[in-house]
Amino acid sequence: MNTNSHFRRIVLILGTLLLLALVGTTGFRMITHAPWFDCFYLSVITLTTIGYGEIIELDEAGRIFNLFYIIFGLGVFTFCASQIIQWIVSAELHSLLERRRMEKEISKLNNHYIICGLGRMGRTICEFLHSKGKEFVVIDQNEEILANYCHPNGWFYMPGDATDDEMLKKCGIERANSLATVLSTDANNVYVVLTARMLSEKIQIIARAGDESAIQKIERAGANRVVSPYSTGGSKIARFMINPSVDDFLEIAGQTDFEMADINITKDNPYLGKKLLETDFRDLGIIIVAIGRETGERLMPPPGTAEILLNDSLFILGSSKSIQKTIAICESNI
Repeated sequence: MNTNSHFRRIVLILGTLLLLALVGTTGFRMITHAPWFDCFYLSVITLTTIGYGEIIELDEAGRIFNLFYIIFGLGVFTFCASQIIQWIVSAELHSLLERRRMEKEISKLNNHYIICGLGRMGRTICEFLHSKGKEFVVIDQNEEILANYCHPNGWFYMPGDATDDEMLKKCGIERANSLATVLSTDANNVYVVLTARMLSEKIQIIARAGDESAIQKIERAGANRVVSPYSTGGSKIARFMINPSVDDFLEIAGQTDFEMADINITKDNPYLGKKLLETDFRDLGIIIVAIGRETGERLMPPPGTAEILLNDSLFILGSSKSIQKTIAICESNI
């Protein structure tokens, strides 16, 4: 049952109780001619079985009315009270079970993504990851925002403080691929970066910086990348001014099924030891943009005679389908 149905049900129950009290008040008033407040008080304490002898003396007609009122009213009152208690308990139980279920599902995630903060930037990140079919967990202290955005989309989420060690552990930071912290203050983002880096040395950490002066601090805290929306926005405007056609192309590419990824060459990779011209990347629809050597050397663009070595990083460009197929081939022998 959804929230609106619950609300309508509660309103109906409360309305029934109020109507029942008004019926009793009117009945006692017509029979005893006592003051309205005394009649209302009498109807309420009758329904709650508290007693009322000290308020109004009832004659035979009053007692007959009161007898029927007790038999009918007490039944309705008990039913309504039980429904309210059931609604409260079931809502809390449902919330608890949902939390337990989600924690169990999150504990099974591997190489997933963690997003700290569900503001405008956080929602944009989540929507992009969702569109690419990536698994991720959102952390935010505002449970209402989480329920409104995450629950309808089927996103995993954890209400709580992203700067807390236990919260990050619950989200599987030891198994996560990457973490993005886009909280509202630079101080909180620094603290998240410090905490995440202490819990995992290998995780990729991307952080938002609202102030240019905070970029260096966040990098020192352990972030791999720091993004300043204002600086990035200004650079983008400048590129539009200088190279409008290039940026038009990038905009079109960004709106299509077109992305970039990097592949690490392990000892079991089928492309290890091959030259680029000997591979099937072209047939797969993949463009090799650059090769990063373990020594720090960068081949960009790499020649066709470049040999793929152990621990190389291949930066590939292509459609989402082509990239997923290429990654699957690289991981087939692992």
